[in-house]
Amino acid sequence: MIEATISERRRAEARAWFESLQREIVAIFEEIERDAPGPFARPDMAPGRFELKPWTREAGGGGLMATLRGRVFEKMAVHTSTVHGEFTPDFAAHAPGAAEDPRYWASGVSLIAHPWNPNVPCVHMNTRFVETTKAWFGGGADLTPVLDRRRVQDDPDTQAFHAAFAKACEDGAPIADHARFKAWCDDYFFLKHRNEPRGVGGIFFDYLECPPESAETFAATFDFVRQVGLAFAAVYPAIARRNYGLPFTAADQGEQRVRRGRYVEFNLLYDRGTTFGLRTGGNVEAILSSLPPTVEWP
Repeated sequence: MIEATISERRRAEARAWFESLQREIVAIFEEIERDAPGPFARPDMAPGRFELKPWTREAGGGGLMATLRGRVFEKMAVHTSTVHGEFTPDFAAHAPGAAEDPRYWASGVSLIAHPWNPNVPCVHMNTRFVETTKAWFGGGADLTPVLDRRRVQDDPDTQAFHAAFAKACEDGAPIADHARFKAWCDDYFFLKHRNEPRGVGGIFFDYLECPPESAETFAATFDFVRQVGLAFAAVYPAIARRNYGLPFTAADQGEQRVRRGRYVEFNLLYDRGTTFGLRTGGNVEAILSSLPPTVEWP
């Protein structure tokens, strides 16, 4: 494993950031719930508040689930986890540095939002730090409009989302490469069995390695990862506020449920975070909280 003093400092810094970002996002979205003027799914709906639920993992570690069911967001989850243990041999064979030593440590924050109003796109974001005999950051964010008329690259929300993460990558250069990370996102969030993208993209990155002998690389990579979190905390709440009061029809809600069905398909068939969590004995409730509350397959 990485030399202890360097490893412990890096782990503490990464974990502290992920947990502080969780707190910031919880506060931002509770404010959105309070400010929203409607229309709401039901006239008597009160502003939602996050339910906080700590959890522990028998194999080592745990985290904090933060789940919201409100009047703007039908379901939203912002979870942090810090876990450690040993990979199984088949999993270790595919994780950098784990073939030599199956022990690992991982910490991160993961978010999913499913709004009531079909005009507000669904969104996902996560960032993480992982250590085996190597250490790296990974993560990203992607936007999923649920109405076909909004699933176009010249939609203002899509443009704003891409611009925010392009700026984060620009500030994080040379560690970050927006063109590469954007293409990586498009390739990753793709439903191969339907030959269609899950949404309109964003950025995705993984295995941004931080060798123990290079404090500068760790600092620069970690700074980029923080910029990704801050970019999300700025751009998506603005998108939600622009759209949560727009009128919608029953047909729009039907389209939303069908698109959510595609979301389920991706997360259960292809998502690496889901696979990692389930195969390492993670919190099933937290792992599957990304699934939307109502879906439809026509």
